[in-house]
Amino acid sequence: MSFCPVAKALDVAPGKVGVYEVDGQHIALCNVAGTFYAIDNVCTHDGGALDQGELDGYEIECPRHGARFDVRTGKVTALPAFEPVESYPVRMEGDLVEVDVD
Repeated sequence: MSFCPVAKALDVAPGKVGVYEVDGQHIALCNVAGTFYAIDNVCTHDGGALDQGELDGYEIECPRHGARFDVRTGKVTALPAFEPVESYPVRMEGDLVEVDVD
């Protein structure tokens, strides 16, 4: 595993999503009640940016057509998407959030 520092924990408030580039990939960093999850920032249905949608608990909704994904696993929780988004391991090192995209 190769974790990369992405953000300070205070940069993404609880219930919010931040987008960061990690090794050339745009990652949506989701803060759910102080726990961070990282997924690709692209809806598998039509390529929309997931960070522009609503984060509701463990689900993020694509603002374009309403597809929903579980930020813990990337699994689809509501159509029209059928394919999951990639999810990535996250760890905390002090006040830094690190993500492994390998």
